[in-house]
Amino acid sequence: QVQLVESGGGLVQAGGSLRLSCAASERTFSNYAMGWFRQAPGKEREFVAAISWSGGGAIYADSVKGRFTISRDNAKNTVYLQMNSLRPEDTAVYYCAAATRSTYSRSYREYDYWGQGTQVTVSS
Repeated sequence: QVQLVESGGGLVQAGGSLRLSCAASERTFSNYAMGWFRQAPGKEREFVAAISWSGGGAIYADSVKGRFTISRDNAKNTVYLQMNSLRPEDTAVYYCAAATRSTYSRSYREYDYWGQGTQVTVSS
């Protein structure tokens, strides 16, 4: 059982930055692809970014490409999401997830473990 704990959310003005962190409970974290998803009120869960187990590959949603960067530190069992140039439409609860059976994916179905989420609110 992998436990994931997100942190770093908060309230920020449009154009500002935040860095989310997701700490994993297992040392086998380094074997897993990791992803970030978000869900705004009344909307479906949306893919944001994902990274391979080694950190050598990453994919992004078109809506965040060029503004967000996903990274990981396997020595610290932690994955990060650096969010720059934030917009009000980025407001959502952000979740990190671990994929234990597959490579990094845009599909939430490929992820087996999820964190509890952290709220990001961007004011205009």
